[in-house]
Amino acid sequence: MQVMLAPMEGVVDHLMRDMLSRVGGFDLCVTEFIRVVDQKLPKRVFYRLCPELLNGGLTPAGTPVRVQLLGQSPEYLAENAVRAVELGSHGVDLNFGCPAKTVNKSKGGAVLLKETETLYQILKAVRGAVPAEHIVSAKMRLGFEDKSLAIDNALALQEGGANLLVVHARTKTEGYRPPAYWDWIAKIREHLHIPVVANGEIWQADDAQNCMAQANTDLIMLGRGALAMPNLAQVVRGHQMPMQWQDVKQLLLDYSGYEIFGDKGRYYPNRIKQWLGYLQRQYSQAEELFNQIRTLRQSDEIVNVLSR
Repeated sequence: MQVMLAPMEGVVDHLMRDMLSRVGGFDLCVTEFIRVVDQKLPKRVFYRLCPELLNGGLTPAGTPVRVQLLGQSPEYLAENAVRAVELGSHGVDLNFGCPAKTVNKSKGGAVLLKETETLYQILKAVRGAVPAEHIVSAKMRLGFEDKSLAIDNALALQEGGANLLVVHARTKTEGYRPPAYWDWIAKIREHLHIPVVANGEIWQADDAQNCMAQANTDLIMLGRGALAMPNLAQVVRGHQMPMQWQDVKQLLLDYSGYEIFGDKGRYYPNRIKQWLGYLQRQYSQAEELFNQIRTLRQSDEIVNVLSR
């Protein structure tokens, strides 16, 4: 069994990766996407989104981190993939799953699931450029508007050279609405010989077991579920019981004082409110706490409420 932490744009930054990897249970973290358009990006862009590159590509807890790229140009994605691994990324991941309208309008993310040949050409270019010892993985949804190209797209990514495929078990149109169609991952696996990771709608240990059974894989990726229950990775492994609220509150406090790679958490007030939105799914106390701090804008004010 392997458990990976999903890339979540604007949510799972290096501070959150550090906190969740300290809680433990993750084999790999994937970064928020780096947008590639028509140039080889400077090193500072990679360090900003993935400061773990300055630490051997590891979180402070020692969990490997993989840079994710998003774009539509095979040539420039290949150049930036090479730069990522040269800087210390543990392989490179390609995003074909982002459902955001602004991203899709600029021909990035899930919209490329309409263009099977483009998927193949991107993977072929990236795999051809990145040294063989580094993993090239891809993350896709089951499709854009429907699932008619799910298997063709997965095959194109494999034939292009992907070493591993993560499948979010919904289309772009389905967004994040339950259910996740885990059985479709099993259908895809029947046609592939590379490892396939299941992602989507895993909130509890039972969800993880059902997902792995329906998807016919023991590889899973956790996203929103790990924010709703910070030790979910340990829970699905059977190593811990769900974290108690008092321990979660201490994590919220710890988050305020984080200083990692020179970053003191500039966005703490907004991120804490965002995080509480996810925590409300598992902890009733999170809603009450959110109501207490929702109008506060200063970190020290929020810390005072948490401390009380």
